[in-house]
Amino acid sequence: MMKQLLAATSLLALSLSPGLASAETINMWVRTGVGDAFKNVVAAYNAGHEDKVELTEVPFSELVQKYATSIAGGQAPDALSMDLIYTPAFAAAGQLEDLTDWAKSLPYFNSLSPSHVRLGTYGDKIYGLPLSVETSVFAWNKDLYRKAGLDPEKAPATWEEITANAEKIRALGDDTYGFYFSGGGCGGCMIFTFTPLVWGAGVDILSADGKTATLDTPEMRKAVDIYRTMVKRDLVPAGAASDNGTNFLSFTNGKIGQQSLGAFAIGTLVTEHPTIDFGVTLIPGVNGSPSSFAGGDNVVVTKGTTKLEPVKAFIQYIYSEEGQKIMAKYGSLPTRGDIAEQVLKGLDPRMEVGMKAIAVAKTPYTLQFNDLINSANGPWATFLNAAIFSDDVDGAFSSAQSEMQSIIDSGQ
Repeated sequence: MMKQLLAATSLLALSLSPGLASAETINMWVRTGVGDAFKNVVAAYNAGHEDKVELTEVPFSELVQKYATSIAGGQAPDALSMDLIYTPAFAAAGQLEDLTDWAKSLPYFNSLSPSHVRLGTYGDKIYGLPLSVETSVFAWNKDLYRKAGLDPEKAPATWEEITANAEKIRALGDDTYGFYFSGGGCGGCMIFTFTPLVWGAGVDILSADGKTATLDTPEMRKAVDIYRTMVKRDLVPAGAASDNGTNFLSFTNGKIGQQSLGAFAIGTLVTEHPTIDFGVTLIPGVNGSPSSFAGGDNVVVTKGTTKLEPVKAFIQYIYSEEGQKIMAKYGSLPTRGDIAEQVLKGLDPRMEVGMKAIAVAKTPYTLQFNDLINSANGPWATFLNAAIFSDDVDGAFSSAQSEMQSIIDSGQ
């Protein structure tokens, strides 16, 4: 009888052993085009852990609405890789897990990308943490610089210089152009690559509290004029006026002399377009001071999930040196500044420019980002298309300023 009791006790102990606990599967949504960096870090995690992460890709344009609908229907994923700009809105709606105490207990918390943490914070509580870090940078094609008689190793530092270089590159003729931007309704593209022109000069399109539209400034008018000038002088392909972001990486065709891009494009160019010799630098502001957009994704956890602890374990793996190196290898900048040097060691040195951009990068904080900025029919996208490509610049400024303020006021 004693032997049977001991055997039963042993079996019970084994069944309760943490090492033999049933593995969990984390259901996680990501936006289509999340890239190889995150997919590879998930593959590495799944290969080395009993818990698994199951990814579901959702089209970028549908992700926010689909997530909101899934929450309402009780079918939401455990975690989500969300464009950091949307974190405040979902946090304000009470739909995300409060990660504050756990996040602040991480020994490297203060080294995490500050813009991501700021956008992941609502009401002094942390609901989102950096998953992938992105910054915008300025790239130039060194081969086209050489052909145009320009110094291929000299990074342009002002927009006057960029415009002059663009004219020399366009003079090469045919389908070679000096500059490119996705301006035909891609508000997200332009907040990413164009707004640094005014941020660097110390102004913004929204007040710090997000309650006032501050679009019409001398600095913004100068930025618009810079782009208008290049369009009028035929330095930009005509397709820019209708590009909704589909051709955002036009620089990779080898026919574009200069373009503001995401730092992720450095990895894309190196691995997929090795014949393009290019340089990268920070995006100059209209007064020459550089800036950048701090973009990328936050990881958020759906409120009420039963997989909170496994999700935390996965996030900590992403933040480990191993996880960070995998992400960086495939083009994502380190989310942890304290180990960035080790993580980037041995990788393309141009990645360091993307990392430097974090120090001067900004991200607008608003609960109405989609309506104001990202919507193809929103005031920001409409404004830029009209201000850069039409004749009524004053009208474009007036209409956008008014519509932006109306949207902000309606949300108060």
